[in-house]
Amino acid sequence: MEKRISIVIPNYNGADTIGECLTAAFASKYTDFEVVVVDDCSGDNSVEIIKKVPCKLVCIEKRSGTSKARNIGAESSTGDFIFFTDADCLLQEDTLSLVNKTLSETDSTTIVGGTYTRMPHDKDFFSIFQSVYVNYSETKKNDNPDYIAAHAMIIDALTFRKSGGFPEVFLPIIEDVEFSHRLRRSGCRLIMDPGIQVRHIFNFSLVRSLRNAFKKSAYWNMYSLKNRDLLADSGTASLELKTDVASYCLNLVLLLMWGLTHKNEFLIPAVFILIVNMYVNRRLFKSFFETKGGLFAGLAALYYIVLYPVPIVMGTIAGIVKHILR
Repeated sequence: MEKRISIVIPNYNGADTIGECLTAAFASKYTDFEVVVVDDCSGDNSVEIIKKVPCKLVCIEKRSGTSKARNIGAESSTGDFIFFTDADCLLQEDTLSLVNKTLSETDSTTIVGGTYTRMPHDKDFFSIFQSVYVNYSETKKNDNPDYIAAHAMIIDALTFRKSGGFPEVFLPIIEDVEFSHRLRRSGCRLIMDPGIQVRHIFNFSLVRSLRNAFKKSAYWNMYSLKNRDLLADSGTASLELKTDVASYCLNLVLLLMWGLTHKNEFLIPAVFILIVNMYVNRRLFKSFFETKGGLFAGLAALYYIVLYPVPIVMGTIAGIVKHILR
């Protein structure tokens, strides 16, 4: 039996992606669903694009943020369940059918999560890297994830309304983490279904990839310091990433000492640390290989080990400073 599902999509200046997002949603083979789009006072032609499809459009007159847009969308929905996703995410034809199947096996206090497809919509290197990394990180702990990301979050409508919704005065980007933690504390169960997938439109260049890593690291550290779970193995803030960053910092010090002293004794622990890092991240590297072969896996691993930790470290420092100042 099909459950009525409301797809809630916040939009802010998403003219480049919202059309494809809505086209994908209405291409679903599932029948009992509605699409609610909340435009957060966009300055582009998003609204004109949205009006071309048979969805429910709610326009906010003053820029209010993604959390409030999601909350307003949920309030305007009529489904038994709410599927939160983003304006740059494309549902697959079977996504809602898989959601319905999973919901039939759970109760109203279970929050179901989906993830990105390994291959994103755009096929450039940095976009594929990010999509594989998120897919791997979010599906490591399917029975007990630390949080459910709002790019594919399914929740009982009544449970959502009782929860108080997403935090409207909070750090950007990670409001779904706070919401997930609050739901768990209230007695809800979080699960991941890796079959429930959306295809993300990244359009990542090197600069955008590094900037994204910096921003997420900064906000994540601010929240984690306050929440006292900085070392938790949590989604994209994974144990693997933390090992990678620690390895980078330690090896940077060892290589600096080697450069200053020319003593090869400093290279031996550096090699050992690198081997440990590669072992800890072996399943991620396997995901790179399974997605796009050996050449991509090699380049992705090199980027992950040599360059990707730099914005993470800088974001961590920025997050710590902001946390202290706040």
